[in-house]
Amino acid sequence: MMIRVINWLAPLGLAFLLAACRPADDIAAQLHLTGNTMGTYYSVKVVGAGDSQAEVLQAEIDRRLELVNDQMSTYREHSELSRFNQYRGEAPFKVSSDTAKVVTAALQLGRDSNDALDVTVGPLVNLWGFGPDARPTHIPSAEQLAEIKAETGLAHLSVITKADGDYLQKSLPGLYVDLSSIAKGFGVDVVSEYLSEQGLTNHLVEIGGEVRTSGLNAHGQDWRIAVEKPGQGESMVQQVVALANTSVATSGDYRNYYELDGKRISHTINPATGKPITHRLASVTVIHPSCMMADALATALTVMGTDEALAYAEQNGLAVYLLTKTDDGFRVDMSSAFEKYLRG
Repeated sequence: MMIRVINWLAPLGLAFLLAACRPADDIAAQLHLTGNTMGTYYSVKVVGAGDSQAEVLQAEIDRRLELVNDQMSTYREHSELSRFNQYRGEAPFKVSSDTAKVVTAALQLGRDSNDALDVTVGPLVNLWGFGPDARPTHIPSAEQLAEIKAETGLAHLSVITKADGDYLQKSLPGLYVDLSSIAKGFGVDVVSEYLSEQGLTNHLVEIGGEVRTSGLNAHGQDWRIAVEKPGQGESMVQQVVALANTSVATSGDYRNYYELDGKRISHTINPATGKPITHRLASVTVIHPSCMMADALATALTVMGTDEALAYAEQNGLAVYLLTKTDDGFRVDMSSAFEKYLRG
């Protein structure tokens, strides 16, 4: 998680000083709601809402996020997705329209990115010790890798829409779908869209570092978001961006890794090889109108590596900010579409 919302009175240099020039009576009322979801936290800031609305808004936000968990969590045994993963048949398996929407988006991005995003690689993640299984004591053998890899692949997953609803279908009995690379962003979108439906169009929604902004902040300005510099110690701001009516998500592999047989083992798996990535791209930040897509794109671009990710971003008009590890720090690359968001 490398996205941080810049709060009023946060001592973050120029971004704070510019905001501080506004008169105090220009500051609008703001309601701040927090809670837990999807194994992490959420933070919602609603401009123009008062304490009298807090209980109703929080209850509805919690209800909608609980529904997303009941649909797409792999940690809940009886969620839609868990039941589909346990299902061994090849007949279509009925799911909610939300689950079908998220899987459809994952399949589309998978195809567009040459399978850089593959929501079926969960067994490979487990093999390398980043799931519920214990970490391996040695690098998995080619035979182990081939056996597990044969149980993955987007080609074995499809979404079917019928008159009576939406269905998922698998052509491999053991196919396992994990939407952790996209569902958090979808949850952000769900909350943001609910607030807009209530006429609360100036707000910011964050779930575990994935952020969607709408309208303006309490000072009547674009929302300021800090991209953190990769590192193991105290977090430092790498770049500040100003956002309105769009989303931002960051993916990186610099924290979640371990050493095995003298090699660095990243938690990010390349679906093409079935192995952890080995390139030096440490952090990918994506700005996109949909937080669901920003979330998924950040993962896909991390898999690609710096050069391919930057080329893909330019080809598709994506706003992307990349930090690549060098021998003496980090190199910054960004797509041309990202530059308009820079602040400080």
